[in-house]
Amino acid sequence: MPKTPRSKPASHGGSSPLPSDPDAARQAAFEAMDRMRDILISRYSGGLSPASLALAYMDWALHLQAAPGKQLEMVQKAFRKSSRLSTYLLSTMGQEEADSCIEPLPGDNRFQDPAWRKQPFGIWSQSFLLTQQWWHNLTHDVPGVSPHHEEVVSFVARQLLDVYSPSNNPFTNPEVLERARETGGRNFIDGFNNWREDVSRQIQRKPPVGTEDFIPGEDVAVTPGKVVFRNHLIELIQYSPATKEVHPEPILIVPAWIMKYYILDLSPGNSMIKYLTEQGFTVFAISWRNPSADDHDLSLNDYRRMGVMDALEAINAICPDRKVHATGYCLGGTLLSIAASAMARDGDDRLASVSLLAAQTDFSEPGELALFIDHSQMHFLESIMWNRGFLSADEMAGAFQLLRSNDLLWSRLVREYMMGERAPMFDLMAWNADTTRMPYRMHAEYLKKLYINNDLANGRFMVEGRPVTLQGLRAPIFAVGTEHDHVAPWRSVHKIHQLADTDITFTLTNGGHNAGIVSEPGHNGRHYHIAHHRHRDQILSPDQWLEAAKEKSGSWWDGWSAWLAKHSSPDMVRPPRMGAARKGYPVLDEAPGTYVFER
Repeated sequence: MPKTPRSKPASHGGSSPLPSDPDAARQAAFEAMDRMRDILISRYSGGLSPASLALAYMDWALHLQAAPGKQLEMVQKAFRKSSRLSTYLLSTMGQEEADSCIEPLPGDNRFQDPAWRKQPFGIWSQSFLLTQQWWHNLTHDVPGVSPHHEEVVSFVARQLLDVYSPSNNPFTNPEVLERARETGGRNFIDGFNNWREDVSRQIQRKPPVGTEDFIPGEDVAVTPGKVVFRNHLIELIQYSPATKEVHPEPILIVPAWIMKYYILDLSPGNSMIKYLTEQGFTVFAISWRNPSADDHDLSLNDYRRMGVMDALEAINAICPDRKVHATGYCLGGTLLSIAASAMARDGDDRLASVSLLAAQTDFSEPGELALFIDHSQMHFLESIMWNRGFLSADEMAGAFQLLRSNDLLWSRLVREYMMGERAPMFDLMAWNADTTRMPYRMHAEYLKKLYINNDLANGRFMVEGRPVTLQGLRAPIFAVGTEHDHVAPWRSVHKIHQLADTDITFTLTNGGHNAGIVSEPGHNGRHYHIAHHRHRDQILSPDQWLEAAKEKSGSWWDGWSAWLAKHSSPDMVRPPRMGAARKGYPVLDEAPGTYVFER
């Protein structure tokens, strides 16, 4: 049996050296010049490709210029909105408050405070919302504009408008002014101190304030366990049993490598891993290494081979003659889908089931992240990664903040820098700040093959020289989507029904990409829809499925645990030993291991 550390990447070591052939060397030099240009521009563009934005703008502007009907429509809408605002202004005369002429979009909580109905704040907020609606109409449904460019232009317009929102100005925000009156202006001093502290931490590359209270192994990621395998890319953690007997089939958790694994092992009260051990399961989890520039050439296949497959070999040694319940979260679910498809193609039947948590397998409708992914942006990102060998966490975090600028950017600016309040840190926020990097080759392959080309859904994804398809899967699938997921929209996750020819249980839970998955029993306000699809049943559209699915209150974890038990052997057994030293898998360390601490 193999010894640890077992696998190494095929090659890694930064940028490739110049080829020996003179013509090839000259071509490489020319390409390097173009990439250096992109790198210089990225310092001022926040990692966004100016060419991509310019192409989107020109597509929209040229088609708008050539559409007199759309222009007349927008002139008419401008007059109508002006009329609505004038009517509202007249209604405010002689009274402090008046009925709104327009309501914010669902999820927009900037103007919820009653103070916004008083004047002049009501006039400012209503005018802004009407303007926002007009620009939405202007950037949508222009004849001839490509859907991607339409979304990009609309997104940019929304970001620019948000700068001028009255909620983001301390002199036009009634909540800020009231706080200033109550504190005698102390809120601005506190806000300045908060800003100064944040800038100082950013310069020193320190995590946000409060994260020091959530240390892995002390405050989070505290479920007892042992590291039983380590290679260049992963540590495999085997968790200690919490029951005298366990289900025979162990669970392997494959988390996303974009963040640290312990989102599924946060505080004891909301730890999915702890919950599973208490339900009588033997749980293994992969903890990914934080790659450096030396891991430049790590490929997506390296992640499959050194991650999923090496972990399975270790589990098979520790729990011999037992199939495995494989579970993947986010990118980890996509990787697991690839690995499971390759196993099915090769006749490898070691999987008892496959669970995909907020994980996409079809990227034709990838959600708002698609705004940052096209061929121009892909080349730009490749240049940035080519220089460093990886994509930094800061660049990825910036993209996510822009997608939810009201929640993650402007609301924080108002609360912490204008109101002078610090939002209390909690475990999920602390985990979100504990970021990792993305190796150049792997991330480029992931974006090109999955996001842009959609190779997995189209049967073109190659593993070891041969294509893999999800149609070959025979293990039952449990898939989870979340209602407000901007990373993996649930309707996109639902497409697994069209790709896999096996029994599928699909669950839709309330919450977002992270909070919807971390939904422990007892969490107030939780509910989920669930329905079972046999492989011969008619495939329903997402909306048809939602109408037919049974709604249940509580946590989807309970439904999943029952499903796992149903697809396990009926007789409980004694828990396996920790590791298998005689087979080459000794106990190496206490959980949470060492890779989780790499910065």
